[in-house]
Parts: sequence; structure tokens; C-alpha cells
Amino acid sequence: MVIRHKYLDKLLRWVDTPVIKVITGVRRSGKSFLMKMLQEELIRHGVDESTIININYELISFHNIRSYKKLDAYIHENTNGKVAKTYVFIDEIQNCDGWEYALASLLAEERYDLYVTGSNASMLSGDLATHIAGRYVEIDVYPLTFSEYTNFVKELERSEKGMSEHFNDYLKFGGFPGLSNTVDRDESKTQYLKGIRDTVILRDVIQRHKIRDSVVLEKVLLYLFDNVGQIFSSKKVADYLGNIGYKASVDSITTYIKILEDAKIIYSAPRYDIKGKKIMQRLDKHYLVDLGLRYADLGDRTNDIAQILENVVFMELISRGYKVYVGKEGDREVDFIAEKGDERIYYQVCYLLATVEVKDREYRSLLAIKDAYPKVVLSMDTIHMGTNNGIKHMNILDFLFEQ
Repeated sequence: MVIRHKYLDKLLRWVDTPVIKVITGVRRSGKSFLMKMLQEELIRHGVDESTIININYELISFHNIRSYKKLDAYIHENTNGKVAKTYVFIDEIQNCDGWEYALASLLAEERYDLYVTGSNASMLSGDLATHIAGRYVEIDVYPLTFSEYTNFVKELERSEKGMSEHFNDYLKFGGFPGLSNTVDRDESKTQYLKGIRDTVILRDVIQRHKIRDSVVLEKVLLYLFDNVGQIFSSKKVADYLGNIGYKASVDSITTYIKILEDAKIIYSAPRYDIKGKKIMQRLDKHYLVDLGLRYADLGDRTNDIAQILENVVFMELISRGYKVYVGKEGDREVDFIAEKGDERIYYQVCYLLATVEVKDREYRSLLAIKDAYPKVVLSMDTIHMGTNNGIKHMNILDFLFEQ
């Protein structure tokens, strides 16, 4: 069993504090496992197991308490009256109508330590969420990064594979933790990934948002899969759909994109004008929460290796807590600007610096930036090229294991 310490450690810092701990992330990213790990840690440190209440809205046995009043009543009925503190863990809280009312009331009683998971980004931005505003902390959980993935495969004793083979597997199948429980065959992993995709689309998107034209939504998702890391516009997608016989307005495409972002299937990277120091309002890029979903639908697309590597780097930066933008410097583009607090790092990502022309192209955009923030070129080249005019070169695998 591999413990994801970077998330568990965050949660442990908030134990017994008067805030609601909200764990968000796409389905099957490991949120429930994280709560289980936290419960085991609490028990190991002396918490009585009888003071822990578990509610999982994915189980039929909890379908009869899908309102905030019933949720509140259930928790009070199952509270151990002899103790001062009860630990409440609720999976997929968004399936309870008015859940914010219940949590706000329980928090006010000052005897409950509350932990909930959710698979929808908008769950904390609606009108009801004002009831817990300022009284919650959000912890985003993502599928495994590559360094985490290697820990999982070591646990499964697959060490006979070399690092490059593991990385190729990761680029294909992604990092959903549940893959470790599937048979190590392409068809088994693909079936598992399609199951996740269908669950997210059917339950978190189509049903929740009452989408009538689900075929168009799926075509939009496939377009995103096929154009990961490309400059995006809703009009371009609408034109593409029209060319293949599907009618959809620009507004509908924009709505579908927002819904897919809310379900945490895709993440956007806004464009940032480096010289003008402002976020541009159009032509974002989009990246997938996990490349395995793409492989399950499109198969192996090795000709897109540069975009696939961009996706890996983007999600790595997001998982490290950075806000990530696509940079624009005049007529040149910088793949990523990563910001966290006062820290800023510029990144260019490519497959190989195979020729002088490619190397000049990748370095040129960074050389045009005149500030003193670090600038890095990432590639799969195994020969380190050192620092050139203040620009550092790193192998992508070294970057992924960087602490």
C-alpha cells in the first residue's frame, strides 16, 4: 500500500481545526483512499474508532439521506455522546441536496471535525457555498504524478522494467491509482479507463447538467483529446463539428467546455501577455487531467509526443500548487509560466533538441524575456546541455522527480 504523503500531510495539518476539509478531484483520483489513510492515521494516534462516522454517497445504503436535514439527523443519531469530538467523513458530498446547510450547522456545534470529498469544481462557487465561505480549506487531489506512479509500480514488484518503459506506460495509460489493481494487459487497462470516462461523462456531466445532446458533448471531448495543448476557440470547434455533420453554437461549445472543467476532466491554461503583464481573455489551451482517458478513446498517438509531454509537465506543475499560464512575448509563445506566491518560472517543453534549428526555436522565446526569473527548457534528451544565456536545460524525467 503506497501512501500519498503530499496530500496526507496537508490533511494532517488541518486535523482538529474549526474548518471543513474539502477534498476535490476527478473521480477515481484517490480521494476516498486518502480519507481512509487519514482515518488509519487518526486511529494510530489514539482516536477511538467509534468516534469516526463514514458516509459514502456512491453506496445505495446512503441514498435515503440525500437531503441536508436527513444528513444532519443521521450524523446526530450516530454520534457517540460520551466524547467531545466526532470525526465525520463524507464521500461525494455534492450528491446531498443543500449539503452546505448541514456542514455549516455541524461546524457551529464545535464538536465535529468534518472531511468531505467532491468531484465538481463548481460545488464551492454556488450561492449555497456562501454558507461555508471562509470556513473551509480545499485540497485538490490529482491522479498519480510520474514519481508517485513509480512508487506504485515498485510496490507491485514490476522493477524488471526500466525507467523509460515505465514512462512510456505512464504516457499511454496515465496515473489513475486503480490501474494498479487491473491485469497488466492493454485491453484490461483500456477497459478500466473507459469505465472512468463513462462514469464521469454520464454521472458528473450529462445527468447532473441535464444535457440533451450528449453526442455533441462527446464530440467536443474527443476534439479536446485530439488537440491537447493546442490553441483553442469555441468557434473553431463549432466549425469542425459542422464539417462532420453536427450542429452546435459557439455558446453551447463554451458551456460544454466549462462543464468539462467543472468535472475536472480538463484544465485550462489562460494566455498571459508577458510584456503587457496581463491575462488575455481568449484562446486558452486545455490539458487533460489524465492521459489515460485520451488513450482509451484514441489509442496510441506517438506523433503527438510533444503535446503529450506538455500535458505531463502541465499537470505536474498544477499538482505542485502552481498557477500555470501560456506565455506570449510579442509574436513568440512560451509554453508555461508557473507562478506560486512570489515565485515565477518559465518553461519550454519539447521532445528532443535534435537540430540546431529546433534548439534555437525553443530557446528564442525565453531569450526574448528580459526579466530575471528562472527559465528552463525541458526535453527528453539524455545529454544535459547545461545553462545557456541564463536558460537551464533539464531532462523531463529529472524534472518529474525534482523535489
